[in-house]
Amino acid sequence: MTRLWIYLLSLAAAFAYALLGLVKLVTFRATTFDLVIVDQAVRGYARFGPPYIPSVGVFHGRGMDYPQLADHFSPIYALLAPLYWIHDGPATLIVAQAVLFAAAIPFLWKFTHRVLGTAPAYLVAVAYALSWPIAQAAAFDVHEVMFVPLLTAVMIERYHAGRPLPALFALLALLLVKEDMGLMAIGAGLCVALLGDRLQGLLCVALGLAWTVLTRGFLIPMAGGDAGDFWAYGHLGPDATSALLHMLGDPLGTLFLPFSEEAKVDTLFLLVWPTLLLCLLSPVSLIALPHVLERMLSDRSSWWQSDFQYSAFTVVILFCAGVDGLARLLRWAKRPDSPSVKTAWAVAVCAVALTLLPRFALDQLTHPGFYRADPERTRAAAAAVSKIPSGAVVEVTNSLGPALTSRATVLLLDGTPRQAPWVVADVARWEYPFGSPAAQAERVALLLGSGYVRVFERNGYVVLRRTDPASPDPL
Repeated sequence: MTRLWIYLLSLAAAFAYALLGLVKLVTFRATTFDLVIVDQAVRGYARFGPPYIPSVGVFHGRGMDYPQLADHFSPIYALLAPLYWIHDGPATLIVAQAVLFAAAIPFLWKFTHRVLGTAPAYLVAVAYALSWPIAQAAAFDVHEVMFVPLLTAVMIERYHAGRPLPALFALLALLLVKEDMGLMAIGAGLCVALLGDRLQGLLCVALGLAWTVLTRGFLIPMAGGDAGDFWAYGHLGPDATSALLHMLGDPLGTLFLPFSEEAKVDTLFLLVWPTLLLCLLSPVSLIALPHVLERMLSDRSSWWQSDFQYSAFTVVILFCAGVDGLARLLRWAKRPDSPSVKTAWAVAVCAVALTLLPRFALDQLTHPGFYRADPERTRAAAAAVSKIPSGAVVEVTNSLGPALTSRATVLLLDGTPRQAPWVVADVARWEYPFGSPAAQAERVALLLGSGYVRVFERNGYVVLRRTDPASPDPL
């Protein structure tokens, strides 16, 4: 019966996450950056070819044959390829991400059950299911983070259960998620060393350091990327060595840098508050520390925010750390067997998750307007994308790319002339990378004066066709 309840909770969570993403997809609120990017990569794997992402390659001036591994080193996406043999399209990715997020719940439950007991295990599992980092990730397209909660849950739970081999496999799989997962391996090594397994810990640290250097310094450039694309520490130095020397030369300034902006403080508090700060008492939190510092030391404000997917990388780690932190606190207080305290803490953790719901994305599911969006605009968007022939290359506004990616080569419409045969613009709404509708309207006017004709216009959506589609394509 216990397994049934935890599986039902996982199923309900997966349904909620999938619903959040699918509603956004069908109402044209998903985005080319990043849903189309992942879709193009997985489709490449599914066809037994390279994972080209022309949407990114063209945007950065690197051509149509730009592999996803040159952008972010995420070969783990290949595991999703068989799903595209069943249904080829971004909806498949949204459902897969939802299932993977929910799949962490049974392992978090097992860890908490072993440490605190049955009732706290259910409450902590519910708190994770409702957690704001997972909600935000599920609401913003799909990303490589979809694999991380499950893998970190397996890694921590299996290691705690005395099964180091499955824990090691989970750690090795994490390294295939993204080029910065070597930092998480370093954190895991520090945790293991502090827990007493010094040799294994040092090996994990060495593995993490070596993998970070290998992916950033060799594998990404070998794939055609530039390791400097995601260098976000120009305020510390032009490269990793100079940044490290800068931090060593100014330790006090470095110490305060993660707290230098209100958004950073807000996000840091939101990361630790769901466990009532008890995650700070556990060495398990060291697994998350390098990744959190990577975000907070950067100069990219989007990395600091709680609005995007980045906090989902560490949410399971911090919940496990909170569970372990409470157990440690009770041992220090010489009250290791205090079921009432354990249950009270878990109730409070669940209550915190509930109080945070209105601030984050899962709350949208309770509002009827979320499912309807703007019906006239939705119909106009559907009519606009229907004008694009299958197999075409199309420059498209950010929010309409996901509707076309399964049958056309989607490029992001920006301010650079690319001479694609088809263009779909939105001159009525703010859109990345243009900003104001006026900027996109200006782009449309420029295209109309340089060889394009208007074939559709309604409710702000404009479809343009190049008058000489057979001419050489200078993408």
